[in-house]
Amino acid sequence: MNIVQRPRRNRKSESIRSLVRENRLTKDDLIAPLFLIDGVNKKEEISSMPGQYRFTAELLLEEINSLSSLGIKSISLFPALEAKYKDKTATLSHDLNHFYQKAISAVKENFPDITVMTDVAMDPYSSDGHDGLVDDKSGEILNDQTLEILAKMAVAQAQSGSDIIGPSDMMDGRVGFLRSALDEVGFKNVSIMSYTAKYCSSFYGPFRDALDSAPKGGDKKTYQMDFANSKEAIREAQLDAMEGADILMVKPGISYLDIVKSLKDHCHLPIAVYNVSGEYSMIKAAEEKGWLNGDQVMMEMLTSFKRAGADIILTYFAKRAAELL
Repeated sequence: MNIVQRPRRNRKSESIRSLVRENRLTKDDLIAPLFLIDGVNKKEEISSMPGQYRFTAELLLEEINSLSSLGIKSISLFPALEAKYKDKTATLSHDLNHFYQKAISAVKENFPDITVMTDVAMDPYSSDGHDGLVDDKSGEILNDQTLEILAKMAVAQAQSGSDIIGPSDMMDGRVGFLRSALDEVGFKNVSIMSYTAKYCSSFYGPFRDALDSAPKGGDKKTYQMDFANSKEAIREAQLDAMEGADILMVKPGISYLDIVKSLKDHCHLPIAVYNVSGEYSMIKAAEEKGWLNGDQVMMEMLTSFKRAGADIILTYFAKRAAELL
């Protein structure tokens, strides 16, 4: 047949496919989320996230050493508190003697070259389980009052050694408020990776199991984004950029590749994507059933984030991906 254009010529061997490959996943793209608990010498597997654990500080350091040896350079820390330590105003979130702040300091002392990202939101510390302060009478999430608490939290994390503050609360104006709070006390070089387009998603279930942080009443639809919307993400991105964000994040990942692409096309800041707990657990469950090849699906999914335009990927697959890479 007289076919001039034969795209298959560029697919005929792995060496040629690698020459023309458009997107590449590397270890430098990955941030490993890690869960922290209080106590000594404890490592608890998260039942809904096979292969993921809650660590006390000394075992957390061992896990970071393992990640570092594989070439992972960045982590994101999330605290899991017992219910008795939670209250309405998330008091422990900005206590420098709290195990979370102490662990941040320990990580930076032992691994100064590891980039530590920390989470800014009330839900791990809140007896209400919401990312913001709840009005007792109306049930409303109080936006502006929440910002005051988040600012204390961000400053405490920066004082403890955090390199990147990650506000995941979705309160209006929080990036600018946190930027001002950090700058006022001398932390001008602490970065902000904003959870810019954080959708109200059912993919977060296993994460809430890990932290026991599900809302005690209502839902998060008044502050997290409606999953039917896409233009709204651009608006959020533009606001976060104007307020001083350094990196913009889309969360979740696989159902929101169009949002990653949209922010990449409309914004000039680096774009991160959070490959969330439910996405991880679905693949692990199907792998355990023998329904698919977990490693192959993982690499295909992670590469799809790069193809959509993500510069940074937060993923529970970071360790396994680094082993394969």
